[in-house]
Amino acid sequence: MRRLCLPAACVVAATACASPEPPTMTYPTTRRVDHVDTYHGVAVPDPYRWLEDDTSAETAAWVEAQNRVTFAHLDTIPFRAGLTSRLEQLFNYPKFSAPERRGTTWFFSKNDGLQNQAVIYMQQGLDGTPSVLLDPNTLSPDGTTKLSVFSVSTDGRLAVYGLSQGGSDWMEYRVLDVATKQPREDVVQWVKVSGAAWAGNGFFYSRYPAPTGGRDLSAKNVNHEVYFHTVGTPQSADRKVFSDPASPERFHTVDVTEDERFLILTVSDRGKGKKGNAVFYRDLATKDTTFHPIVEEIGDDTFTVIDNIGTSFLVYTDRGAPNGRVFQFDPKTPAESAWKDVLPQRAEPLDGVSTGGGKLFASYLKDVTSRSYVFDLSGRQEHELPLPGPGTVAGLGGRRDDAQIFYTYTSFNYPPTIFRYDVATKTSTPFREVTIPGFRADDYEVTQVFVTSRDGTKVPMFLTHKRGLQKTGQNPTLMYGYGGFNVNTPPAFSALRIALLEQGVVYASVNMRGGAEYGEAWHEAGTKLRKQNVFDDFIAAAEWLIANKYTSSPKLAMLGGSNGGLLVGAVMNQRPELFAVAIPQVGVMDMLRFHTFTIGWNWIADYGSSDDAEQFKALYAYSPLHNLKPGTRYPATLVTTADHDDRVVPAHSFKYAATLQAAQGGPAPVLVRVDTKSGHGASNTKKQIESTADIYAFVLHHLGVRPTLTGTATAKP
Repeated sequence: MRRLCLPAACVVAATACASPEPPTMTYPTTRRVDHVDTYHGVAVPDPYRWLEDDTSAETAAWVEAQNRVTFAHLDTIPFRAGLTSRLEQLFNYPKFSAPERRGTTWFFSKNDGLQNQAVIYMQQGLDGTPSVLLDPNTLSPDGTTKLSVFSVSTDGRLAVYGLSQGGSDWMEYRVLDVATKQPREDVVQWVKVSGAAWAGNGFFYSRYPAPTGGRDLSAKNVNHEVYFHTVGTPQSADRKVFSDPASPERFHTVDVTEDERFLILTVSDRGKGKKGNAVFYRDLATKDTTFHPIVEEIGDDTFTVIDNIGTSFLVYTDRGAPNGRVFQFDPKTPAESAWKDVLPQRAEPLDGVSTGGGKLFASYLKDVTSRSYVFDLSGRQEHELPLPGPGTVAGLGGRRDDAQIFYTYTSFNYPPTIFRYDVATKTSTPFREVTIPGFRADDYEVTQVFVTSRDGTKVPMFLTHKRGLQKTGQNPTLMYGYGGFNVNTPPAFSALRIALLEQGVVYASVNMRGGAEYGEAWHEAGTKLRKQNVFDDFIAAAEWLIANKYTSSPKLAMLGGSNGGLLVGAVMNQRPELFAVAIPQVGVMDMLRFHTFTIGWNWIADYGSSDDAEQFKALYAYSPLHNLKPGTRYPATLVTTADHDDRVVPAHSFKYAATLQAAQGGPAPVLVRVDTKSGHGASNTKKQIESTADIYAFVLHHLGVRPTLTGTATAKP
């Protein structure tokens, strides 16, 4: 597989009993308009609709005024500058990707420590001397031009590199001559939701038509098409390979098998609420331009072609197997009854599967932690990879003739380490280890607990903190969660998080329903009409932390981004008294209109749509924007977004922040931080550290923590 609560009555009571104490901050005036939408007979006011226009002068002035208030508050936090310095110290260590081979040349990326962008290196043989192939830091003065795609041709002579500006999801593709390290004249624009699949003298890619009327973050992205670009020709000469104008909201993505024999087309229709996909193949060795179906109809089942074995295909699916399985598809016997199981479904969900070295590698999840195995191509298990402990494996796979396979292992107190697996000897050894300034793994402990949600479901949560923590009920605690889109939130290391841990903060990572932790059934239980389960799971975890004396409400903060930002907003509305601090990052906050912006329609498969009467009722019941109650004492809140976020457009955060400022009935500040030249994530290292410093400073300050910023000794983990 490619790397791919309490009853409502109690909430009302808590709100009604809130003190009308006025806020202590003065916010910029936000103009209200008399705009009302009607959904299935329900009138829904949208007084800040004008903030959806992120290109208007009025919105720009509002953002500037909000940022002045926000940064004036952050400037009053006395330890903010020292915290920024500490984060720079912690982040200043070399970061590598696992090496990948083309021919005799190996390619990898490396960031020396504080470089804004990672640099692409090449070397002859694993023991060769590395040399810089492409340095994205030279492509823009402020380091906000990001390398989003890098794909080397099968023969290793050419590479496609995709550049995004200021954090945008839009990419521009260029072609690099590997031998000379110089760019070719090729320029391919308006690429989005795409890789680069090499075949002969060119590559396949997916794009949208060039937008008209200038840049508009809120404009829908429709008519995703597949093209083939021949190296050395202008984009205007690119050959259209596939399009479906009758279904404008579908994604059409392509890949090519390693032998360049087959072109694989994957089609999804998530805007219609279907969470699965169809998949087709085309034989590039013939003149036949027809895409033949492996699975023709789009439903709720996922299919991913892993590799081909001659003229048959290894395919991952969750059809009839919510935990996932791998089967072999033979075009000569295409009937589903003839699909031969290679890796049957197990009790644990299949988290990742790929080929390399003539083997099949698969990672399963056991209570959110990886178990990784080696199989032959028929599915016979040969070996289990020994792992350092409960953690996460990523990147396991390689070329068919690789003698060595590389993968990365990490956990909350184990920095990302690249391991080398020797196929012949079946042994794993560390290939690249890292040293984090001032970090000793033994100083921290990680435990996993299971909390009981509102409906009795057991929900996993990982706790990371200093060893020997005393359960006084007064430990500052930061909760994190995502809970959606079949995304697993596994044990993973963050050097920046050490700045919190060393100050005594407990970090709690909650694995709510909606994710992939226990397969498709776990995902399904947190979608559409069942989305409230996600919020109930998170609230139950917070209550468990308090009941078990880890923390208390005045010492409890929560943070989440994107779908996790929605989580924070919804939970804060339902239990405002439970948390002291809330950090909704780039959140989906307007659940009635999310599908009208850019690729927001893609999320209907998880959320549902306000166009459907029953789904509207569920969305309206938890939408963060629409459930803020005037006069409620909300936690200290820092809403974060960015001016180039064309995935979850900033209008979500703008309208939410304006509404929350007007509703706040307590003294805690409600601020919005709008980054510039960034998108759905920080566009470079400098901005990542700056935004993290501001978030951590805000959290610590409003939890009453006064950090001691000392100690920069270097120690191996």
